[in-house]
Amino acid sequence: RSPDPVIGRRSLELKTAPQLQAMQRAGVVLSEALDATLAAAAPGVTTAELDAVFAGVLAERGATSNFLGYYDFPASICTSVNDEVVHGIPGDRVLQTGDVLKVDGGAIVDGWHADSARTVILGSSAAGTADPADERLSAITREALWVGIAAFASATHVGDIGDAIDEFVTAQPGEELGILEEYVGHGIGSAMHLPPDVFNYRTGHRGPKIRSGLALAIEPMLVRGSIDTKVLADDWTVVTLDGARASQWEHSVCRHDGGVWVLTAPDGGASELARFGVVPVPPGE
Repeated sequence: RSPDPVIGRRSLELKTAPQLQAMQRAGVVLSEALDATLAAAAPGVTTAELDAVFAGVLAERGATSNFLGYYDFPASICTSVNDEVVHGIPGDRVLQTGDVLKVDGGAIVDGWHADSARTVILGSSAAGTADPADERLSAITREALWVGIAAFASATHVGDIGDAIDEFVTAQPGEELGILEEYVGHGIGSAMHLPPDVFNYRTGHRGPKIRSGLALAIEPMLVRGSIDTKVLADDWTVVTLDGARASQWEHSVCRHDGGVWVLTAPDGGASELARFGVVPVPPGE
């Protein structure tokens, strides 16, 4: 669908170095909570049990969830399985071997937000317990995220991020993957969702100019089939119409006077960005 033509004219929230450092603290807590949650993900575990693990880590670290209660969302994370793309509600669903699980969560520290998502496959193709096409889907989605982050490091406009992701995904050999268009990334900071929208595909619009202090949640979502989706009766869970499996990867990232920093990666993204020639710099340095 066509992007909002006035998106570039909406004001952007530009953070100071201390504010970005608060976001960084939220991002570190969030990374730890996702680590614990994915470590607990296994066949026989319910998605509600994963939500409890995540919430426990936030409570231990003095952080709060920005998902819980958001437009009455009833949990601290989204757990989306297989053809569920995003916004799945944790509950009594029991995870199975071979499932493609997306965990999306957020944290608030001192009023500043972080948002991140990962995909995990419960099994492996080497052991014959996972579809290699699902592993490829997650790997390409994850790499698309880092391509987008690397683009953000030197981009002049937000639209450059979607251009880079689109170019990378469409160049992949083998089964064609669809880039979801109805759900996109966003600005983040004093609230979880702020302008601008961050498209994961080429729109023909340059988007807002990138300035120091801008923080974005970059989150490509790819599917193995059609990009057409619907929302289930719970008014949250988004599924593919054709039942194709999906993957989501997300990080919160900032640009500041010193460079770029991945707020939800403990090393600021250094290990992943090295192959792109990008050296991240913590805010305030």
